[in-house]
Amino acid sequence: MDNLGDIRLFVEAANLGGLSAAGRKLGLSPAAASARLVKLEAALHTRLFERTTRQLRLTEEGRMYLSHCQQALQALDDAHAALQAGSSVVRGKVRVSATSDFGRHVLKGWLDEFNRQYPEVTFGLVLSDSVSNLLQDDLDLAIRFGVPPDSALVARHLAPNRRVLCASPDYLAKHGAPEHPRDLERFPCIVLALANSYVNEWRFTLGEHRETFTVPLATARETNDGAVAREWAVAGYGIAMKSIWDIGADLRAGRLSVVMPEWRSPDAPVHAIYQRNRYMAPRVRTLLDFLIERFNAMSGELDAYLNPSLIR
Repeated sequence: MDNLGDIRLFVEAANLGGLSAAGRKLGLSPAAASARLVKLEAALHTRLFERTTRQLRLTEEGRMYLSHCQQALQALDDAHAALQAGSSVVRGKVRVSATSDFGRHVLKGWLDEFNRQYPEVTFGLVLSDSVSNLLQDDLDLAIRFGVPPDSALVARHLAPNRRVLCASPDYLAKHGAPEHPRDLERFPCIVLALANSYVNEWRFTLGEHRETFTVPLATARETNDGAVAREWAVAGYGIAMKSIWDIGADLRAGRLSVVMPEWRSPDAPVHAIYQRNRYMAPRVRTLLDFLIERFNAMSGELDAYLNPSLIR
């Protein structure tokens, strides 16, 4: 706490791109701001900025330290606000990560709805189909299908999530529908490409029966963006394996249909991921409660599309 003012100066300098601007904001002369930054670097035994006559550029160590400092200062500001106005104060910025398709077609609308209730909250929404690093990306919350292996994170269950095969009604009218996983070899398929692998091994169960179909990459459409995979399926380019949460709106609108619903693929339940030891500000806690309510409300509706008797 002895160098808290120096840390605030460092964060402002990084955000504003200059030490003089940071000093002016904090009421410091250029000489005083420079001296305080030198003192902070000496205390850390680390160079935080590469200095030129025109700008400051963070070093690799500086970028890492900045992420921690921003979180620490935000937690202190949250604590101060809670003491001043009560623990129910819901305001400030929440940085949320989600997969591409779910973020665009479900979460974005929910965040808008949340904002109508809590207009003093602002959002930073990071959409990516890769697993985000909550610390390095300075995220408060990540919504993910499945549970990450990192035991340092809390994974709070939000909703069940079936992964299903889907295709457009026009595509199925033209090509027919597979009735068994072995039939898929006759159908064009769409697969998701990750950083170092492809999600092209599709596993199915029906009672005691187990089947695996490996989509041939030579004939498949592939993309690293889940939203593009969904759009290709809607456009009639093939059969895709998607989360039921990603395609709920398309099922309701009749743009997609579930294929072989009686054959079950491994579930990947929806979880809210957050840091175990990070202070949860009122805005983050309130958003989490809000999301739990929305997931609960929609789960029953989506279940109807997984009942083969209703689909047929």
